[in-house]
Amino acid sequence: MRFDLLKILLVDDNHHMRILLSEILRAIDVKHIYEAADGAEALQVLRREDIDIVMTDLAMQPLDGIDFCRLVRNSPDSPNPMVPIIMITGHSTLRRIGEARDVGANEFLAKPITARGIIHRITEIVEHPRPFIRTPDYFGPDRRRRNDPNYRGPKRREGEAGVMVD
Repeated sequence: MRFDLLKILLVDDNHHMRILLSEILRAIDVKHIYEAADGAEALQVLRREDIDIVMTDLAMQPLDGIDFCRLVRNSPDSPNPMVPIIMITGHSTLRRIGEARDVGANEFLAKPITARGIIHRITEIVEHPRPFIRTPDYFGPDRRRRNDPNYRGPKRREGEAGVMVD
C-alpha cells in the first residue's frame, strides 16, 4: 500500500496524542498529516483540504468525536460526508463502540494505540471499503461486516428501505 499518498487528518484535544499519532504515521511513510485540536477545527480543515482519512478521538471538548462524526456525515454543508473516519478512544466499552458505529465511524481503535493497530485500520479502509448506506435514521458505511448470501432474515440488504450510495 502507498501510505505516502494518503492525506490524514488527526483530531485530538491532547497535543501529545497528536504527536504520537503523527510519529507513527511518519514511520509508515505518511507524508501529508494535518492536525486539529477539536471537531470544530477539524471541520475547517476538511473544508480547506481534500482529506483521505480522519482519525479522531472520541472524548474532546467542545465538540467530541461522536458529534464531529455526526456533523461530517449528516450536515447539509459537510465538506466530505463520505470521508473514512477512524474513532480512537480509551473508553472501549460496547456502548461507546456502538455509539461510534451508529454515527458513521468506519473503524474503531482502542487506546493504547499501536503502529500495528493503526496500519490494520488504515489498510481495512483502503483495501476493503464498505459501501455507504442511507436510511431515514442513518448515513454512513454499512455497519455489517459480512455479506452472507444465505441470510434470509428480516433485515436483508436487498429490498430494504436503505439505499446503497457510491
